[in-house]
Amino acid sequence: MRLRTSTAMGALHPILFFAGVYVVVLLFSIFICSTIFYSCNASKTEVAKKSERKASPAPGYTPTTSIAVIR
Repeated sequence: MRLRTSTAMGALHPILFFAGVYVVVLLFSIFICSTIFYSCNASKTEVAKKSERKASPAPGYTPTTSIAVIR
């Protein structure tokens, strides 16, 4: 009589592993492709508004450091 050396789960392990890898890669590719699509189709006013928000300081911000000029 021959004994079973592998279980059903052990035999399906490579298939389940590659199915999991496929799902993860699919989710990452959807995220990356949608990011590229939205960045290519963004209007110039949206880009300008985003850069203005980054350039302006936060409300209530007062600089506390001073720069000394040495001559």
